[in-house]
Amino acid sequence: MTDLLSDASHATAAIPIRFVSAATWPTEAALDAATRRFAAMNDFAARPSQHLIMPDAEGAVAEVLFGIEDADAAWRDPFRPGQLATVLPPGLYRFANAPHDTRLAALAFLLGGYKFTRYRPSERGLARLVIPDGVDGSEMARTVAAVTLARNLINTPANDMGPAELEAAARALADAYGAACRVTTGEELRDAFPLVHAVGQASARAPRLIDLTWGDAAHPKLTLVGKGVCFDSGGLDLKPETAMLLMKKDMGGAATVLALARMIVDRKLAVRLRVIIPAVENAVGGRAFRPLDVYPSRKGLTVEVGNTDAEGRLVLADALACAAEDDPDLLIDLGTLTGAARVALGPDLPPFYTANDALAAELIHHARAEHDPLWRLPLWPPYDSLLDSRIANLGNVASGAFAGSIMCALFLQRFVADPQRWLHVDIYGWTPSARPGRPEGGECQAARALFALLEQRYG
Repeated sequence: MTDLLSDASHATAAIPIRFVSAATWPTEAALDAATRRFAAMNDFAARPSQHLIMPDAEGAVAEVLFGIEDADAAWRDPFRPGQLATVLPPGLYRFANAPHDTRLAALAFLLGGYKFTRYRPSERGLARLVIPDGVDGSEMARTVAAVTLARNLINTPANDMGPAELEAAARALADAYGAACRVTTGEELRDAFPLVHAVGQASARAPRLIDLTWGDAAHPKLTLVGKGVCFDSGGLDLKPETAMLLMKKDMGGAATVLALARMIVDRKLAVRLRVIIPAVENAVGGRAFRPLDVYPSRKGLTVEVGNTDAEGRLVLADALACAAEDDPDLLIDLGTLTGAARVALGPDLPPFYTANDALAAELIHHARAEHDPLWRLPLWPPYDSLLDSRIANLGNVASGAFAGSIMCALFLQRFVADPQRWLHVDIYGWTPSARPGRPEGGECQAARALFALLEQRYG
């Protein structure tokens, strides 16, 4: 259990949090006259996200009022109660009444209390929450632990999170749950995964391919592939300073698949799980791969490098080809891949791609239910020819500047055996400014929605 969560047996000692809305305030709160006067003096009007700490006669916290949207509002944010974790003083709290979605409100409270403390311990104590009635505390703890894992990995700066450290994180997960972990490096990597090796060959920190397996071989095969570019300078097509600033997060896909894998193995889903992570640093040096270099891929297709800053799709291509050799029932890849996805949909709404309409509809359903938003974009066949190369089987970038996220997905599709059993997610992996349940910094996008889909299928 996370230290932010407390057993329901402690409810009598917990401070109540009362959810109120502007339309019914103050009648629904059933407060005495003195309390209403105190609220009025503090200009409390139950506006969404407005909170008021009510003192008792000794000056301690007696109750907390928190504003949420009206029941008939066009948009109700189920994560809004997550703001409480950042504004309440340390102590034990409970929900006195139901918000819009009690499960998601509790989850947001727990996720909102996250702090990255590796380099500077937190000086502030934690606000803890009693498990609300009807909420599965084990599920809450599993989700929070997985999201915390991803956030910690993404937030760790690149000097402490290179390919070796990413391997160590995968091995730690494997050791904790009895999984096998094989790592390919050196000459073997160059021969078996030439694109992974090409991207990482300029770095002093050796590239590698991490391959984790868990579960009964008789169960359906589920393979997760995560982009593990531990820092992306852009290579010889060097990024500008502002674009390079957050590139410690370019291994967000790897962090997210490790978080998703943790949820799967902790829940003991009936799958044969495989996790593949190409872990590299895209550095500048005398051995760096160059624009217009041509490399073979694991699949046998030759790739002309149109831009060294489109390296994520190169390492994923070899990993996807490896995954396809095992003929998985479902293949999912995640990566922080294109600025075009951010231009189109912003940082909060990752696009996903699949040729399977039923799978897409299923994922959209769970993304909405989990408040883990995703948006489907098309694998548009007429654009596929834009990847043509005059001297190789294909290029890693399109001949034009449009539809960058779609072009990346079409490139990856070339390395997948069966697009009907493939799902690609182009995540951002970062929260630019803090919002309820989502502190500023590394973020575990899409994992909760994907886990809900997998749990329904294999639980």
